[in-house]
Amino acid sequence: MVRMRDSADAPAPDAYGDAYADSYALLLAAVPERTRWSFRERMLGPLEEYDSSRQAELLHTLEVFLSCSGSWSRSATRLHVHVNTLRYRIRRIEDLTGRDLGTLEDRVDFFLALRATRPASTL
Repeated sequence: MVRMRDSADAPAPDAYGDAYADSYALLLAAVPERTRWSFRERMLGPLEEYDSSRQAELLHTLEVFLSCSGSWSRSATRLHVHVNTLRYRIRRIEDLTGRDLGTLEDRVDFFLALRATRPASTL
């Protein structure tokens, strides 16, 4: 049986006051900016370099793919490309980064990297 934790069980407030991390945004805001930039660069740097030299739109493709929860058909429709083109782009993203967008862990890492350097109000 699952029971709800009452306020006596809750952890003590920290530097953020009574706010609890109920979203990735609060967690990211607690990470030093330099660390967030470094994480973003490691995750997305290869895609930005590839895009700038080839106008490949891999970064945009990644954002759309994640926002569509990895749905091939919805992503392809939003990008106005054939699903095979999308598959090629996702494979290229995986090759350039050494990550696997078929795993939840790598999807979460990419999601966080895409939001890591946004202003706190837009995380």
